[in-house]
Order: sequence, then structure tokens, then C-alpha cells
Amino acid sequence: MKETQSQDDLRSEARIARGALHLLRKDLVEDAFVFRPMLPLDDPGVPGWRQRLPKRVRRYVRWAPHIVVTLAAVLNLLLGLSATVGHDGSFSYGLVRSPFSVVFCLIVAAPVVLTLFRPIGAFWVSFAGFVLAMLDAAIGHYDATWPMVSLPTHVVVMTLVVLRTRPRLALEMWVVTLVAGGLLATATGGFGYPELISLAVPSAFMLTAAAAVRAWREERRHVVETQTVTAEERSRRTLLEERATIARELHDVVAHHMSVIAIQAEAAPYRVEHTPPELATSFATIRENAVAALTELRRILGVVRSEDPDAFAENDPEAPQPSLDRLDGLLESVRGAGLTVEAVITGAARPLPQGVELSAYRIVQEALSNTLRHAPGAEAKVEISYVLGGIGLRIVNGKPSRLATPSPGAGHGVLGMRERVQMLGGEMTADHTEDGGFEVAAFLPVSAAGEAQS
Repeated sequence: MKETQSQDDLRSEARIARGALHLLRKDLVEDAFVFRPMLPLDDPGVPGWRQRLPKRVRRYVRWAPHIVVTLAAVLNLLLGLSATVGHDGSFSYGLVRSPFSVVFCLIVAAPVVLTLFRPIGAFWVSFAGFVLAMLDAAIGHYDATWPMVSLPTHVVVMTLVVLRTRPRLALEMWVVTLVAGGLLATATGGFGYPELISLAVPSAFMLTAAAAVRAWREERRHVVETQTVTAEERSRRTLLEERATIARELHDVVAHHMSVIAIQAEAAPYRVEHTPPELATSFATIRENAVAALTELRRILGVVRSEDPDAFAENDPEAPQPSLDRLDGLLESVRGAGLTVEAVITGAARPLPQGVELSAYRIVQEALSNTLRHAPGAEAKVEISYVLGGIGLRIVNGKPSRLATPSPGAGHGVLGMRERVQMLGGEMTADHTEDGGFEVAAFLPVSAAGEAQS
């Protein structure tokens, strides 16, 4: 039994090792040099302080990370070319004497810039510079400059790679670097051990901090994306609900007219003595078509009402849809809720098509509801203009006198108003006013034929 358990443990450890190697190969080997450019600071997660900068300055601040990384690479290159570190840790500056030094400094400095375009590839190039420094020590040309330059730069490159990719690369790159450095130091008789050990703990702290920052940024981006999707879904749901409301209301309007057509067509032959058979047949056909259309209308649009059984919980479901004749009642209702509102009607009031009257009433109702919700203490004014070819609406409120209570789903009432205006082929604007208030203006067109039918 003990042997069987021991074998199972070995197999489990082997599977874990294979999984770790597969993950390491997937993260650090596959597509290591794929082009992954770092975009400028334009994502939604950017802090708001950039918005307070002048527009011309803001254009350059977008590239601040790229500029900082490039300057760091240039400074690293200049330091490697000019500085010489002795075995006692002393620094001296002078001209480069060997082509190998130039090549080495380029190999060490280039990965810093390369992290902006190919982060995983930058790690391997920096790793190559780190190996060269260790090998230089192994073949007897030991110069403390190379480890002092390559090791800190390699840590910086790994930190930038973690910030650009994913948090788990911090552990993977740290283990690869230390294992390779330990093997090289052992193979060369201990050269490089002090430098390797002195940077092991600080590099672990730096990579851990970078991984934490990267994880925080990913979580923040995920939250922003989730909030964006939620807002879009809420807007879409509000729009669908408003369309369903319009469908219910149009069902009542059209059903009423179709019922009147059917009744008049049925009664028309009895109003004329000796009705010609052709005329009676025509009236009968009109009635049959009206009844058939009414049946189809109730079958298609009636289901919309049945899907929302609470839509008319507070009202009589058989009551007629409101029109501008009931505007006074609406104004008294909002006045009772604490809103000071004034109504001004210009032009000769006339009956309009029922769909236009209903949409105009709903727009005024929604605009006043928004005023109550978002501008407490403000005064409102409703202007209705009967003009040639349609009706104009303007609902404007002043600046609120106190802060509004947060309201879930705020701002989606404007979508419903726009949907109604677009359905009728009209135009609408909704925006803040200069004094801190809000204005909704709409024009609903009415054709001459539509007015004649109303």
C-alpha cells in the first residue's frame, strides 16, 4: 500500500511539473516576439487629472510612459558606455575601449525600449545580456561593470514586462533568471554569486509590487468594462421597455380607429334606401378587412400588454390613452409633488392625430418627471406651440436649489422621448442650459391628411 501511495504521489508531482513547464513555455516561449505595441494613455481607466491639463499639453502627456522608458534606456546606455566599476565598488568614467563593450551596452539597453513593442522578447534579449555578463566573468575578463549594469537593468526589464503582460510572469521570469544565474555561477566557480544574491530579494519585492499593480489595473479595467456593459444593457432595456409602452399605446389608438371603421362600414348600408348590391358588397368587404386587421393587431400587439400585467396596475386598463386635453391634470399632479411649473400655449389649439397627441403628452410627462427627479427645488416651464405642419414642445427647468437624490437608471428617460419623436419623424434636442438647468425641445410633424382625419 505504501509503495502504491508513493507511486501516486510521484505521478502527481510529475503532472504538476509538466503543467508548470507547459505554462512556462506558453508564457515565455510561444509567440515571444509577437508585436504588442503599448497604446497611449487613452483607455477609460486613466486618472482624471489629465483632463484638467491644457489640450496641447494633454496631447503629449498621452505618450509619457513611452518617453520615460526611452529616456531610461538612453541613460542606461550612456552609463554603460562611460562608467567603469572596480572590484572595490568604485566608479570611474572614461571613453569605451573595446567594441565588445559597445555591443554589450546595446544588448543591455535595447530591451528597455523593446518592452514597448515586444515585452516577452525584451525579457529574452535582456536575459541574453545577463548571460553574457556571467560568461564574461567565467572566461577571466571579469569586470564588475557588466554585472552592475546588466543585473539591475534586467530587473527593470522584468518589471516593465510584468506591467505590460500578466502578473504570473513575475514569478516565472524571476525563477528562470535565478536558476540560470545560479547554474552559471556554479559552472564558473562562484563568479557572480554576490551580485546575484544581493539582487534576489530586492528584485522579488519589485516584481511582486509590479504584479500587484498589474492585477489591480486588470481588475479596474474589468470593473470599467462591466459598468460599461451594464450601462449599455440598461439603456437597451429602457429602450425596449419604452418601445413596448409605445406598442401598447398604439394598440389602443389603432384598435379604436379600426373598430370605428368596422362599425361604420356595417351601419352604412342601413342609412341609404335601396342600397345597390355593389355598394353593400363594398361595405361588407371594408368591414371584413377592418375586423381581420383588428384581429391581427390584437393578436400581435396584444401580447405586449399581456407580458407586462402590472403595466396598468394604477390605471383603468380600459381608459382612453391621454392626450393634451389632460395637460392641466398632469400639471396639477406635478405641482402637488412640489414642482413649480408654468404652462404657455401659443397658436390656435386644434385636435391632432391621436398618436401625436399621446406622444406629446408623454414627452411633457417624462420631462417634468426628470425635473422632479434630477432638479429638486427648480422651477419649470412648459411651452406648447401649435404651428403649421405640426406641434412644438419646449420643457425647460432652472438650476436645482439642492442636491438630487441618486436615482437608479437615471438619464434613460431621454431615450424614450427620442424614440417617440423618431417614430413620428420629428426632431428633438435635450441639453443643459447656460444657467445650470435643462431643456427639452421637440417638434412633431403632422401632415394635412393626418389633421383632416383627426
